[in-house]
Amino acid sequence: MNMRNQWPVLPIVAGLASGLLTGCGTQSGGSGGDAPSVVLGTSDDVLATDPASGYDPGSWLLFNNVFQSLLSFPKGGTEPEPDAAKECSFTDALTQVYTCTLKDGLKFSNGDALTSEDVKFSFDRMLKINNDAGPAIMFPMLDKVETPDAKTVVFNLKVADATFPSKIASGAGSIVDHKEYDADALREDGGAVGSGPYKLDSFGDDEAVFSVNENYRGTAGDAQNTGVTLKFFSGDQKGLKQALLDGDVDIAYRGLTAADISDIQQSTDNAGAEVVEGSSAEVQHLVFNMADPVAGKLGVRQAIAHLIDREALIKDVYQGTADPLYSIVPAGITGHNTAFFDRYGARPSQAKAAAALADEGITGKVKLTLWSTPSRYGPATDQELTAIAAQLNASGLFDADVKSVAYDRYEKDIAAGKYGVYVKGWVPDYPDADNFTSPFFGKGNVLGNNYTNNAITGTLVPRTAAQSDRTATSTDFAEIQDLVAEQLPVLPIWQAKQYAVVGENVYGLENCLDASTVFRFWELSKG
Repeated sequence: MNMRNQWPVLPIVAGLASGLLTGCGTQSGGSGGDAPSVVLGTSDDVLATDPASGYDPGSWLLFNNVFQSLLSFPKGGTEPEPDAAKECSFTDALTQVYTCTLKDGLKFSNGDALTSEDVKFSFDRMLKINNDAGPAIMFPMLDKVETPDAKTVVFNLKVADATFPSKIASGAGSIVDHKEYDADALREDGGAVGSGPYKLDSFGDDEAVFSVNENYRGTAGDAQNTGVTLKFFSGDQKGLKQALLDGDVDIAYRGLTAADISDIQQSTDNAGAEVVEGSSAEVQHLVFNMADPVAGKLGVRQAIAHLIDREALIKDVYQGTADPLYSIVPAGITGHNTAFFDRYGARPSQAKAAAALADEGITGKVKLTLWSTPSRYGPATDQELTAIAAQLNASGLFDADVKSVAYDRYEKDIAAGKYGVYVKGWVPDYPDADNFTSPFFGKGNVLGNNYTNNAITGTLVPRTAAQSDRTATSTDFAEIQDLVAEQLPVLPIWQAKQYAVVGENVYGLENCLDASTVFRFWELSKG
């Protein structure tokens, strides 16, 4: 994929209660006693149970509950705090040596002790396997991992990276038992052994079953349930909605359409279901292949930027379940600006679009195909691309159509350079502007659009990465966003709002759904 550019985004059932809660749990573990188990329904697939491979929302949902990382994001927080580690810090002036000390008494769910050897093994293994659908791409800066003793881990970085703590706090930092995993091959039995709050009891085509890990020692606190069953609906949004309304699932998580959400909100027949709404850092862009004979022309890209009506798309296609996005760094993330609004405005301008094409020497209609994939970036993606094509054609300047293909072909064709304009969604691995910039530019970028900018990749991104005070990066991130708005390798379209739909007497979602994108099983309970 690489990175999580293949996460499906809005409008998908996830959520953030209004207002973020602060603080984290106490160091403990254990079950919820006689508390009932909870059933979650999702239309996402879990593509991997091995953290050296999975880099999709379903897989990270599993990783964040079955595996433990040295650090984790507390509920409502975006700054990582110790989890398996007792403490972590940069131990040099250049932010290139990061040292962690493990807590006492850490054990995996099978009873094996968790030591620094397991941490080193987990990172070495991930990088060695370097799976195309895995998170190794997040760690090009990691030189080597050392273990001076059983409780100390030292990460030596090739270059300064102040975001390294956030990266290892994500699902990419999952620690596996070195006795249970092959050092140079993926685990293929569908099993998983971690030290997180839950253990994976079974994993099949229709569901995954989790129970509380009594050996867990971390910051999650006591589980508020005795277990969680994750039911897979594999793209069947109607089936997921009906299962929620019938009481077969307690929570519909990731997968309902905007129409489903609106129907549940407005219908008096759905009195037992509640829609929880919040903000999100999930985004969607149109991507331009800079080597394409049509989309590679700046005037064509500028004309499209002058004609897109984001407000109409959000109203007509997404029924208000998103916000217009005018930069590559979304609102709510430190460093965000409105570069595309400032340059192209919010309202379509046929005159400015025509002028951009004229400056390019283009006089006739521009023939263009917009490429889509039906569900990977949300269930309304094809509808959205069709609406965008209609907006372009209404100007009289374009002859645009839409073609939609299955995701596996879609990714292969993008890699082969076959598409001029296509759609990509992005859910951050960690809540920092770095994650909306550094993966997108330079050789091998996750967009696959042949765009490079030496000022961005050679100066601005490295400078922001070295800055430990993240608020001090705003000027450099603003420059990156302004350059992207000027050169138009991508065109931001929308930023998601997030939603969860829950059945009657289900609690704890306000602690599960926040900007960290970590869904915390242990916070869920049923009355």
